[in-house]
Amino acid sequence: MIAFNYETEFKLVDEKSTENWIANCVEKEDFELGEINYIFCDDAYLHKLNVEFLKHDTLTDIISFDYTMGKLISGDIYISVERVKENAKDFEVSFTDELHRVIIHGILHYMGFKDKSEEQKTIMRSKENDCLLTLIN
Repeated sequence: MIAFNYETEFKLVDEKSTENWIANCVEKEDFELGEINYIFCDDAYLHKLNVEFLKHDTLTDIISFDYTMGKLISGDIYISVERVKENAKDFEVSFTDELHRVIIHGILHYMGFKDKSEEQKTIMRSKENDCLLTLIN
C-alpha cells in the first residue's frame, strides 16, 4: 500500500498512476510492496528532520526511513517539493521528471541500491532511468 501525504500546498496530479508505476518498479526488481508513506513537504520541514534525525544541517530533496524486511519494501519517504523544483532548474529537466526520479530513488534505496561511491551512483542512476522509462506520462 502506498499513501501520499501533503505538508505543503503541492499535490500529485494522478496518485493512482504514480502508485501503479512504483508498484511495477518494485515488482520488476523481485521485491514486494509493503507500506510506503510519501510525505511531500517544504525545505524547512525536511531540514528540521535532517537535523533532528540525521544530524545534518543541510538542505536535501529526500530523506527516507527504511522499514524493509527481506523482500517486503516498507518505509517513510519525505520529499521537499522546493528542493525538487530547484534541482529541476539546476539539472535543466522538468519538475515532473525530477519529482519522479526522487520518488523512485527512495524506493531503490529500500531495495539495497546505494549512492555513496561513483560506481554505486552509476548503478543507482541506471536503475532510476530503467524505472523512468516505464512511466507513462
